[in-house]
Amino acid sequence: MTDPFRPQQGLSVDRTDAAAFIEALAMALDYRGDVTLTRVDGSQLTGYLYDRQPPRREAPPRLRLLPADGSTRVTLSESEIVRIEFSGRDTASGKSFETWMRKYVEKKLAGERAGIESESLETPGA
Repeated sequence: MTDPFRPQQGLSVDRTDAAAFIEALAMALDYRGDVTLTRVDGSQLTGYLYDRQPPRREAPPRLRLLPADGSTRVTLSESEIVRIEFSGRDTASGKSFETWMRKYVEKKLAGERAGIESESLETPGA
């Protein structure tokens, strides 16, 4: 997939550009933060988008979301969504294995203690 944009907190995509919307939807499924989905009726759902079920017969694909407020999982039709906003911080942004290895090697070369424990996914004060 070519990335015309990178999913990050604050990015918002609507259906005015169908190709960008489909790409944003795919990115939202890989995003490790909350997204806010705006429905055709104007209502919004915020949470972690974790599954896209393939279309069945004449029915469009369905999406599954874990609401940010902890309420019951929501299943909705992809055709109900008119806008996707990457509203939550991607908790794993910048935390790739390559980044961890680079920091580990830098600490070792500097003579500092370099353990194998990972950093917290939460930023203090965030």
